[in-house]
Amino acid sequence: MAVKELKSRMLRLLREDEEFRYAVAGLLGLEEILKRLDRHEAELVRLREDMNKLREDMNKLREDMVEGFRRHDIELARLREDMIRGFELVESHISALGARWGIMAESAFRESLKGLLEKELGYRVEKWTVFDEAGRVYGYPSVVDVDVTVSDGKLILIEVSSHIKTSDITTFKRKAELYMEKTGKRPDKLVAVTPYIDDTAQKAAKELGIEVYTKV
Repeated sequence: MAVKELKSRMLRLLREDEEFRYAVAGLLGLEEILKRLDRHEAELVRLREDMNKLREDMNKLREDMVEGFRRHDIELARLREDMIRGFELVESHISALGARWGIMAESAFRESLKGLLEKELGYRVEKWTVFDEAGRVYGYPSVVDVDVTVSDGKLILIEVSSHIKTSDITTFKRKAELYMEKTGKRPDKLVAVTPYIDDTAQKAAKELGIEVYTKV
């Protein structure tokens, strides 16, 4: 049978035979559904592969973060040990300076200790001076100064004296508050360095979060 004749018969059947027409339409619809299912299956396979790759990347990121935190903890512990050793060395020198206090002026004593901090700990100590017009520190308008240093990116305020009393601790705390108010910078640490501090001042320093380095 010629193709032309076959085509003519099929067209006539489609026009005249309702059952045949529905059968052909059903077959065509089924074929389209199968094609769509094939396309969806391929997309699902690609999605599954992308999810697996994302899971692998997340696992790698988690491992890298854990390793980074571990290294950070090790470096932090090493830095803490170095600072403890350094301050222990400073404390031993404070004892020697304290023994010589009878022949040293307070200003000379302070300069000696600041020089020691720079030499032994690498601190570059600078004096910050401001006029306290509201009298927050001493109760009346006055010039206020405090020693400032930056170590490993941390801002540290330092109070150096031959003898620290409770009033010196509270005054130091007010100086730190004034510094924050005037500069907008919050110190990471407050440190008092002295060869002698009485018990009540030691307790006050602990309550106010001030670290004390001394050798009595």
